[in-house]
Amino acid sequence: MKENKLYSFLVGLVRNAKAYCILAFLVWLVNACTEKEKLRPNILWITIEDTSPQFLGVYGNQDARTPTMDKLANEGVRFTNAFSTGTVCSPSRTAIITGVKTYKTGTGNHRSDIQMPDYIKGFPAYLQEVGYYTSNNKKTDYNVKNEERYISETWDKSSSKAGWWNRKAGQPFFSVFNFMESHQSRTMTESYEWYKGNILANLDKEEIINDDEFEMPPVYLDSPEMRKQFARVYNALKLTDNKIAQLLQRLKDDGLMDNTIIFFYADHGEGMPRGKTNGINYGYRVPFVVWFPEKYKELSPWGTEIVTNELVDFTDLAPTLISLVGGEVPEHLEGRILFGGGRQKPADHLVISSDRSDNGIDMVRTVTDGRYLYSRNYMPYMPELRYIRYMEIGEIKQQMRQDYKAGILDSLQNSLFAQRPPVFLFDLEADPWETQNLANNLDYKEILNKMETQLKDEVLQSKDIMFLPEYELNLVNKAVAPYEYRLDDTEYPIAEIYKAASLSGYVGSKVAEKQIAYLKDANKIVRYWAAMGLRSQSEQILQNYASEIRDAMDGSYPPVSVLASAIAYQQFNDAKAIQLLQSFCLCDNEDLALMAVNLLLYVDDKEPFIETVKLAHDKEGRSYNVKAACMDFLGSLGLVPNNTNYRQ
Repeated sequence: MKENKLYSFLVGLVRNAKAYCILAFLVWLVNACTEKEKLRPNILWITIEDTSPQFLGVYGNQDARTPTMDKLANEGVRFTNAFSTGTVCSPSRTAIITGVKTYKTGTGNHRSDIQMPDYIKGFPAYLQEVGYYTSNNKKTDYNVKNEERYISETWDKSSSKAGWWNRKAGQPFFSVFNFMESHQSRTMTESYEWYKGNILANLDKEEIINDDEFEMPPVYLDSPEMRKQFARVYNALKLTDNKIAQLLQRLKDDGLMDNTIIFFYADHGEGMPRGKTNGINYGYRVPFVVWFPEKYKELSPWGTEIVTNELVDFTDLAPTLISLVGGEVPEHLEGRILFGGGRQKPADHLVISSDRSDNGIDMVRTVTDGRYLYSRNYMPYMPELRYIRYMEIGEIKQQMRQDYKAGILDSLQNSLFAQRPPVFLFDLEADPWETQNLANNLDYKEILNKMETQLKDEVLQSKDIMFLPEYELNLVNKAVAPYEYRLDDTEYPIAEIYKAASLSGYVGSKVAEKQIAYLKDANKIVRYWAAMGLRSQSEQILQNYASEIRDAMDGSYPPVSVLASAIAYQQFNDAKAIQLLQSFCLCDNEDLALMAVNLLLYVDDKEPFIETVKLAHDKEGRSYNVKAACMDFLGSLGLVPNNTNYRQ
């Protein structure tokens, strides 16, 4: 009898244990599902165009009227050290969508056609894999080959009608909205009459910022004519703020505010002369905010209603979002995970870049720790306000050129039209408008040397593919993705190339002697950088090497021949150089033609090339960039109206 009772007790105990285990498992399952759902926030991206933080109220501008953006920033996390990876839209957006620096993918040149390896997808595809609905409204401009395919593989919907409202019931979303109201076209390149009809007409009278209601940045002449133009920045941002308010209201009305993390940022710096397209802080630094609803505040390592000086660039976005939603971050993404369980150590410096914008060839590499900014100008014979047709048509830039010719600018404002130094070093804390270059100040020698080393290390480690001239880059691109090509040290000996490139812009007999030696190197890219560097040397020094430069004109590598011809014409008025430059302007290769016309924009005597440039402009099938460079050439001589626009 006792044995039967013991047996029954044990059986009941086992049964209860089983029931307990089942119950415990069910509780765990419910909690796991709840936790999983909790960690699947909706994500809203609000991107605006061409805006530097110093023009928003929340970043300290007391003249701005941006209450919606200010509120979002005050309630969320406001970043003071956020940087675009480029200074014009398409390279910036390539880095955002791929999560890879443009100097690795070869997409640094604005509106190029560079192929990507199959494994470098648009990062929202990784969000789709874990169940997210992805939408983009609507700008793409990703600067990659087969962009339509790239877009279709990245977004569930990408159009002016795209939004979270098209997803399945209960499906988490990642939705991007891009507001164009602050774009350079609105603030400077469209006519003033257009601006009145499309910006001012959409603001109430009390919302309009008048010409005398803001502080003029010191890099611009404080005149009634300039104030009339610069007020456009403030009013365009006010209209942008209104549009963002409407979007956030829709999010609230749809009952989604409590479940949505909001990112707000600009695609690069201000769309004004010296900002956009220019490789300094004014071109790179952007407003950047992350807003967390109460439900997800614990994800923020900074807290909320707070300001952080943590360094951020656009390659941090892709890994952060993939990690946040529980996806697997691919190995080729080297940006930081900013927050959430996978958060990575903050960076102590960033390396960012600026290359060709439309017809304005350039190459700048920049290092910043947030306070100091070091920019290496590899083509410094061109000024900060170099010729770019899309900016030349702007009334404000035309006004600046008029004021320059009239001799009424101060030394800082005049410097924007002069040849750049090889290096800029600015203390952004003491000098936010970058008015004092500290590169030659011995008190800052240690900082300069440190950043110079950081840049060299990154160029060599990343195998910066943009040290190829665009002519060569496009030849490579026909056969293989530049991202992969750069990894072959035999094909692309970046260490040897960098030795020659690192001299570019520095002047003097010792430097020139090294450059002349490199001009005879077996590697054609080394020779290219030798010729590029010689372009900045003085006539007095180059006279010693006239025969070597003339020999380079006849060399087998066209980009070297173009550069050597430009040097020989500028310094020696060489007749053969004139003929060669004329032939390059008219040649079928668009990259060589653009090089030739661009170089002619910065020679003293343009007269021998006027008719050639007219023919180059009219040549059938010419690309926008070559036509635009021709228009800049003719416009600089007063032969065509400066408001002539061929924008695609």
